[in-house]
Amino acid sequence: MSNKIITKIIVGTNNQGKLKEIKDLLPKEIIVFSPNDFKFKSPKEDGKTFEENSLIKAKFFSQKAKMICLADDSGLEIDILNNDPGIYSARWGGKNSDFKKAIKKVFHKLDQKDPKWKKKKIKAQFVCALTIYWNHKKNITVTGKIKGFISPKPKGRNGFGYDPIFIPIGYKKTFSQMKPIKKYKIDHRFKAFKKIKKFF
Repeated sequence: MSNKIITKIIVGTNNQGKLKEIKDLLPKEIIVFSPNDFKFKSPKEDGKTFEENSLIKAKFFSQKAKMICLADDSGLEIDILNNDPGIYSARWGGKNSDFKKAIKKVFHKLDQKDPKWKKKKIKAQFVCALTIYWNHKKNITVTGKIKGFISPKPKGRNGFGYDPIFIPIGYKKTFSQMKPIKKYKIDHRFKAFKKIKKFF
């Protein structure tokens, strides 16, 4: 599949932060649509892994829009919380995926687990599964990960989701404190995209 074949694509997410980040990774000449352009609602994500949920979304939106779909499923895994929130990362924010609420829940769970956690390095990782799906002929799913630590308080105004509380290894700033162009070059989504960019 060459870039001559892919002239347009639907990115299978209604999350505007994810949509912007994926659009910025794709070649500028590709016409990018989102489910919102067609008023598509998201499918039920009942997979057990990021990879399964990524495929569910890619297949659903590809068939609905009748075009190639690139879909993402991603989330934050925190070691001492048994890798929670994991695939439920967005759902920790409630019905409207309110990440301020989700971050409060993370802090509450960490307080319960270890009242002194803010003085320690709490290991975590961001995981991203990306799936390209087209016409029942073929689908490819790849995964990217970046390891880091949980910030004792939210910092920064860039990014989205759990970015204000994630500090990647080797850095002192959270993803939200970084300029987007810097974050895009190191994060889990970029690492996953590097594995499939040959198709674009």
